[in-house]
Amino acid sequence: MDSRLAQKVRHRRVRKKVIGTALRPRLCVFRSLNHIYAQIIDDSRGQTLVSMSTLDPEVRDKVGGMVKVKKAELLGSMLAQKALEERINCVVFDRRGYKYHGRIKALAEAARKVGLEF
Repeated sequence: MDSRLAQKVRHRRVRKKVIGTALRPRLCVFRSLNHIYAQIIDDSRGQTLVSMSTLDPEVRDKVGGMVKVKKAELLGSMLAQKALEERINCVVFDRRGYKYHGRIKALAEAARKVGLEF
């Protein structure tokens, strides 16, 4: 099976179970070759509540020269701080079919350290 097709199958399987609500929105992570994107979504309203990526100016200034895992850690902690400011303290984690290791794990663990509950 092609790796992209396998990821789509895993993503569909994860999304069957993972649904964001107003009380517990979904933290969705997308990983490209050089960057990582994360957003917190309320699926009941179809609205993005908080979003951030390594391309945002506030993050881009801090990630210069870092390895990708460190960039993901920084993004996770900054996203969690922004979510806590918006009074979002509990989320459900949507890994989008990616395996839970590397950058995905680093982002999740950093968000947990700041105080975001999964």
